[in-house]
Formats: sequence, structure tokens, C-alpha cells
Amino acid sequence: MVPNSLGPGELLVKYGTEEQRQRWLPGLANGTEIPCFGLTGPEAGSDAGSIPDTGIVCKGMHEGQEVIGLKLTFSKRWITLAPVATVVGLAFKVHDPEGLLGDPNKKEYGITCALIPAKHPGVDIGLRHNPGSPFMNGPIYGTDVFIPVDWIIGGAAMAGKGWRMLIECLGAGRGVSLPALSTASGEMNYRMVGAYARIRRQFNTEIGKFEGVQEATAEIAASGYALEAMRQFVTKGLETGAPSVMTAMAKYHATELMRKSVEHSMDVVGGRAIQKGPRNFLVASYHSVPVAITVEGANILTRSLMIFGQGAMRCHPFLFEEMLAMQLEDGNEGLKKFDALFIRHLGHICSNLLRTKILGFLGGSFSGVPANADNFSKQWYQRINLLSAALASMSDIALGVLGGNLKRRELLSARLGDVHSQLFIASSILKFHSAHARTRAEDAHAEYALTRSLFIAQEALRDFADNFPLKWLAKMIRFVAMPFGTIVHKPDDNLIRELGDLIMEENPVRQMLGQYLYVSHDPEDAFGRVESTYQMLLALGPVWHAFLKAKNSGKISGATTEELAKDAAEKNIIQPHDVARLVEYDARRFDCLITDAFDKL
Repeated sequence: MVPNSLGPGELLVKYGTEEQRQRWLPGLANGTEIPCFGLTGPEAGSDAGSIPDTGIVCKGMHEGQEVIGLKLTFSKRWITLAPVATVVGLAFKVHDPEGLLGDPNKKEYGITCALIPAKHPGVDIGLRHNPGSPFMNGPIYGTDVFIPVDWIIGGAAMAGKGWRMLIECLGAGRGVSLPALSTASGEMNYRMVGAYARIRRQFNTEIGKFEGVQEATAEIAASGYALEAMRQFVTKGLETGAPSVMTAMAKYHATELMRKSVEHSMDVVGGRAIQKGPRNFLVASYHSVPVAITVEGANILTRSLMIFGQGAMRCHPFLFEEMLAMQLEDGNEGLKKFDALFIRHLGHICSNLLRTKILGFLGGSFSGVPANADNFSKQWYQRINLLSAALASMSDIALGVLGGNLKRRELLSARLGDVHSQLFIASSILKFHSAHARTRAEDAHAEYALTRSLFIAQEALRDFADNFPLKWLAKMIRFVAMPFGTIVHKPDDNLIRELGDLIMEENPVRQMLGQYLYVSHDPEDAFGRVESTYQMLLALGPVWHAFLKAKNSGKISGATTEELAKDAAEKNIIQPHDVARLVEYDARRFDCLITDAFDKL
């Protein structure tokens, strides 16, 4: 993930010189070169643009010759793979006091990216952080480290263009790597927790049958389904570029869904999930959660500032063009163009309000849906249409009343971003659902995930209206959109119970999600132990329940499972050939529940 996100690989492919590509790409591709990228530091985390690290353009000696280069001073931290890296990507601000880069009037070039061999004199990466996860992480230091100017990625011509380079290449991590990590975790939680909830029994009942547990397992099931839907939707969208808003939504919501899925999984598995050791199938995901939440733009920042802040500018049909018109050098021409756009903008606002009013009164009914929409998806598309119209109207009043201050009103901006994101997620779920044969299991998973997404969007609109400075205006639009009080309710208890049962079965969704995972059947592997035991239970079918029923009712007797099974066979409760199968399964079942224990220290 690191070499292909904010690592030098993509930066070199897009911006590197031919010499740089020939030098570094083969090794980065085959693994003989291990990269890291030094961006964040003690004074610059989410606000990476404030990095204090500097590169002073000067002349110096390199390989016996005097060349134009950079004297770097930097202090980086939280740098993934730094302790084992062979090549360091570094971001710093370039200053050219003598005009050596060719422009005597330009002294400050801004953020620049360079590629430096890890063993280059002056580069210090000998220390390590301890993030609690199975990857290397550490600080990078350097004082007055001289490098040739040719080591800037793309050469001297790319000095000062590093921020643009980083933003354009960030989509791989936010749109591909982190959603893939989150999806794998969510799908593995589905598979393992569902199996464990079937194997583990308390009070003579499978724990997955308790409604309190089903409240958690239904969330795990719906999250696994939604994560895969969103992952495929975003990956397809990335074929034509890396749109920043879409990848920001993918990064934030995929990692948040993973966080909640892991937390629910820990609740269900309980003490078995707390203790570290080779039997624990949840600990790696649990330790990965805070890393995923933090990297590639911290989630709080992404939700509060990026999703709606960038989305409003990129998605609005007039806003961006209006800003460009105001910046035209010819003031009269700019004003003329702005006036024309603004009149159309006002018409757009009125159109949104009218559309919201009509759709709100009709509950979204009769609004347009895709030609291939079936009876299941039609109602959901129409609810999306209604919430989309409400979002457009709310956005119009927010931008009109608050203007640029909306960016600083992060709570309000975040709520509008939540609506935007949940409509995006709901669309991905409908797209994913339409790609598979209709089964009740598929419908149930999609229904829960869609209900949850649109309910969250609806409540975000409510919260926005309740906290908007002109409450009467926002609440009026909310009433227009929801004249009957609500558009969608939370998933009901029947749906929770249905998904709670399905996650314990070898249902079509479990099988479909499994094709994207490496599924081990090795009984000595943390995952394979649970999976293979679960498959043995499924193969026993009603035999296991018949045996337990006879045991619990006192119809059979014996001191061990083998004695009890033989007695059950003699009384025709089970068949003789089932005795060995029962004994083997019970031993595997017990082994599946054991927690690792170690020698005293």
C-alpha cells in the first residue's frame, strides 16, 4: 500500500524524468527497493502545507563535481517503512535566495518533492516508532544534507509543484488501498464472527441467536456488503482519474465502517478477541483501525473540511465558474460573465426548491429511475432523488447565507458532507445489488445497508436544520423535503433478526464476499481454525442439534462426548457412523474456543 500510495512509485510514473524512472522504478516494482515518504512532522500533521522543512538552493560538491543542489534540513515523524527503507521520498519547501534555478525574481518556490537514497550522507533514519501494528514506522532527520537539484522528482522544473503532485497522487491511497484494507477486514469479520457465533454456545443456545448479539452481527453483515459495494464503485470510477471528493468519501466511510465492524466483532467474540496470540483472528484488524483512521488525511479533517468543502465547489454547476469569472483580469468582462452565471444560478436555486417541494409531497414517488431498476431498487432510487433534492436546497441556503464562512462552520459542513456521502454509498449499494442474481439473502443485506445509509442522511439533514443560524429558513426547507416527518426509518427488528440468522448460514452473500478473500481451511491457522470447524458443523447438519437436545434433556448418558454419542447411536437418536464425526467436531469446537496462553515471564 505505501509504495503505491504516497510513495515515489506513482510520483515517478507521472512526473519523474526518464533517468529517474530507469533508476528507481524497476527496483520499486520488484521489491529490491523499499520506499518511504517523509511528509508529516512534529509541527505538520493534517496541515501538511505548513511543513517547516527547508531546501536552500546552493552550489555544492557531488561525486567530485560542483553542481547546483539543495541543502536540506528536515525532521519527519510517523513515516511508514522508514526504518527499512532504501529510498526516501521527501517533501520540503524550496528557497532560492541567489536565483540559481533561473528566475532571479523568484525566491520562494514552495513545497517540493525529491527522492534520496536512504544511505545518503546526513540522512538519519535509525530510530523506530511503535505503532502497535505489524509494519515498520519511524522518524527521519537531516541537517544541511546536500543533494543535486536533479534529485527533485521531475527535475528542477518541478520545484515548488510538490503539493499539486501529492494531492493528485493521493487518490490511490484514499480510493484504492485503504478501502481495500477496510473491505477485507469487514468481509473477514462477516465470515469469522458469523461462524464463531454459530459455533459458540451459551445457555444451551448459539450465541448468534440472542437478539442482543444479532443487533451487532446484523451491522457486521450489512457493513461487509456495503464495503464491497463501495469498493467496486470507487475502483471503477478511478479508471478515468482520481476525483478527490469521491476518494475522500471512500477513505473516510470505508475506514469508519471498518472501525464499527471491528468494534461489533470484538463485542460478539468477547474475551476470546482480547488476548493477543496466534489464535486471535481479530487482533490484527483491531490494531489496524487507528492507523487507517489517521493516515492519508485524518478522518476528522476529511469529514469536516474536505468532503462537502471540495464537493460543493466541484459538483455545483455554477459556483466554480463564478469564482473564475471574478478572477478575470478584465474586470468588465468578468462582471458581465458573472452576472450571466448568477442569473442562471438563481434559476437553479428556484428549480431545486420547487423540485424538493414536489418530491417531498410525493415522497419521491414518480421521480425518474434508471431504466434497469427493478421493483426492489425503484423505491430506493426515488428516496435518493428526494434526499438529493433536499441536499441541493440546503446547500444553496448554506452557501447563500454563510458564503465562505461555511468552511469554518465545520459541524454544518460535515453534516452536509454526511448527506452527500451516504447518497453516494446508497448508489453504490444499488449498483452492486443489480449486478447479482436476486435472492432473499442479497435483498436483505442490501435493504439493511440502504436503510442505514439513507436514515443517516436524513438525520444529518435534520441536525443541519436544527443548528443552522437562520433556523426558520432551514427548518422550512426540511419541512418542504419531509412534510410527513420522515423519509426512511431505521432497520426494524425483523430485518435485524433476519441478518443475524443469515450471517451464521452459508448464504449466497457469504459465498459471494468470500471470493474476494483468501479463505484458509488450515486448522492451525487463526482463520482456518474457525472456518474449518464451521464447515464441519454445517456438514453435521441436524445431527449436532439432535445430539445436544438428547444430552440436555437427559435422554443419553456418559462422561465424555464419545460415550454420549455412542449411547445416542444405541438409542437411534443418531446413526452409528455419526459417532466419530460428532466426537471429532466436539474436539475441534473446543479447540476453536481456546485462548492462547504463554509461559510466565
